[in-house]
Formats: sequence, structure tokens, C-alpha cells
Amino acid sequence: MLHLSRAAAFAACALTAAPLAADQGVTDTEIRLAQVAALEGPAAALGTGMRQGMLAAFEEANRAGGIHGRTISLTSMDDGYEPDRSVSHTRSVIEGDDYLALVGPVGTPTTKATQPLATQAGMPMIAPFTGAGFLRDPSLQNVVNVRATYDAETQAWVDYLVDELGHTDIAILFQDDGFGRVGLSGVKKALEARGMSLVAEGSYTRNTVAVKSALLDIRKAKPQAVVMVGAYKPLSEFIKLSRKMKMDPTFVTISFVGSKALAAELGPDGDGVIVSQVVPEPWDTNLPIVAEYQAALSALEATAEPGFVSLEGYVAGRLVIEGLRQTGADLSRESFTNAMNTLGTLDLGGMTLSFGPGDNQGSDDVFLTRILADGSFEAMRPGS
Repeated sequence: MLHLSRAAAFAACALTAAPLAADQGVTDTEIRLAQVAALEGPAAALGTGMRQGMLAAFEEANRAGGIHGRTISLTSMDDGYEPDRSVSHTRSVIEGDDYLALVGPVGTPTTKATQPLATQAGMPMIAPFTGAGFLRDPSLQNVVNVRATYDAETQAWVDYLVDELGHTDIAILFQDDGFGRVGLSGVKKALEARGMSLVAEGSYTRNTVAVKSALLDIRKAKPQAVVMVGAYKPLSEFIKLSRKMKMDPTFVTISFVGSKALAAELGPDGDGVIVSQVVPEPWDTNLPIVAEYQAALSALEATAEPGFVSLEGYVAGRLVIEGLRQTGADLSRESFTNAMNTLGTLDLGGMTLSFGPGDNQGSDDVFLTRILADGSFEAMRPGS
């Protein structure tokens, strides 16, 4: 019997449901969107989480009659979190001319490679799952961001570690690529503003869990805190090895890590690990956006569990839907891009996205959370 991989299953489903080729992804009855992201490998939970959240939003809109009489479909393509594969898929999306936009791509090194292609082709790129600063360039009319920057997240780390905990000896583990170096730069800037510097640096290669050498280098400095910029599998390996070696600093990591996946990988070793977030708690149904997200997620998949990544995907989907509504029935890449550039302020009920001239980033919010012994998360309030 032939067993399909998860990515192959996605592709098979997409092909089964695909209509005849549409001009720029638009027919009289359908709007076709493409996602190029990691669906397998060490960053898979990020691509699949974004996909799940966006699908929840799109299916919610489809059940209500679609957008101007058209339903929304999403085809996801696995790039394995590798730039070359991401470029290949992105070229096929652009050259095939049967998708309106790229939505929910994942990662700094991948979007660094694909954004110029999309920009040159006039292909909208909406809600990339990365806080890299280059995507906030106001000249990029085709790029629309949801989340706060990595600089904002790393600033929040240093504010907490230095101002609240009084730590002076801070080390960093980072993924040795564009993503990791953006985080490294943000931490250094935040520390330098206080006349401080890192006591140690360690790195690992993307799509590996080879962190032991970095751990041994960092351990020599006896840091009070280790901040980490990477994906969930290598960071989980680093934390578990640290615990075994009786090294127990304050561990802090970034929203890109994939919070739910990190907690699952760590098990009891996750107790006390701090993760910065760029969306509200996905369990706080007092917020209308979260209540709507949970209902849409359950309608999509009854057994699906809420999480930070899929909530971000849902917010991204809602942003796309609002852009489509404001574009009107005469839909093309150009008209959709124009509408996305004039959205202004969107109140989603507990999360506000605000865009303006020279500002293609919807939210600046950063929230600190802590993993508890049972794998759940608690919001960190000032002084906690």
C-alpha cells in the first residue's frame, strides 16, 4: 500500500479539488491562494499551524457565502524550510499565473530568497511568519505583515531579564542563518543600549539538532539567562541537554519557535521556559477574536487544539478576507494589492491591526508567556 507523507497528502487534496487554471487565481466562483512553507521537517509545526489557522478563517468565510460570490481555496507547498526549495515553489506559483497571492510563508531565510521574486512579479505576499525587518521596508508595496518585529521581541526579553530579574550575564543560542542573526542583532542592540554585552554566543545549523558544541561553549560562561533564536526541535534538544548537565539559567525564546510544539517536545523539562508571543493567548475566549478563532478551528477539525501559531494563521486569514472584501468584485493582483495598502485600522476584537503610509506592519504587540510543568502556558504580568 502506498503511504502519502503529510505534505503529499496536502498536495493530493489540493489537486483533487483544483479547478481549471484561473487567470491570476480568480474565476467567477473561486479565489485561489498559495502557501509555500515548511510542512515537514524540524519546522513543520509552523507551516502546518499557519495553514490550519488560515483554512479555519477561509472556511468560515466560505460557509457564509464567500467573498463577493467567490469561495477561497488554499494550496500549500512544502519547502522544508530551505530557501532553494522555497524559490522553486514560488517560481511555479508566479509563472503558473493561477494563484492570486502568496499567504502565510514561513521563515526569514526562505522569505529573504522569495520576496524579491514576488515583488518583481507584483505577487502579493501576505502575513509572512517572520519578524525580519527587511519585510517592513515601506517600498515593498506587495508585502503586508501582521506580526511585531524580532527587534521588538528581543527588546521585551532584555527588558524583562535586566529590569525585572536583574540579570547581568546573558548568553545566546541562535540558528546560524539570516533568521538567527536578526535575533542576535536585536539582542545585542538591546543590551548595548544598557552598556551591556553578551557573555557567550553559540550557534547551530538550520534543520539540524546539533547543539551540543554550542551548549558546551555557553556553559563555560555560567550565564544567568540564555536567550534562544531558533526552531522548536533544536531548542528543545538544547534545553534538555542543559538540564541534564545541571545548567539551569532562565531560558527565553522567540515566537517563531512554535510554542505548542516546543512544549510538547520538552515535556517536564519545559517548566519555566519563557516564550515571547505576537498574538493574544489562544485560550482567552473573553477576547472576541479568540472565541471566533476557536469556533472556526472546531468547525474545520473537531479535534484541533488551539495554539499560538494557528491563531496567527487565523488572524492572517481574516486580514486576507478583509482585503478581498475591500477590493470588490473586480479582483486581480493589482487591485488586491491596492486594497491591502489602504486598509487603515482593523479592529478584530482583541487584536487591532493598523496600517498606514509607509507602514506595512499591522501589530507591534509582544506578550511574554511561560511554559508550566503540565505543558500549558501562562501569561506573564509585570513582576511575575
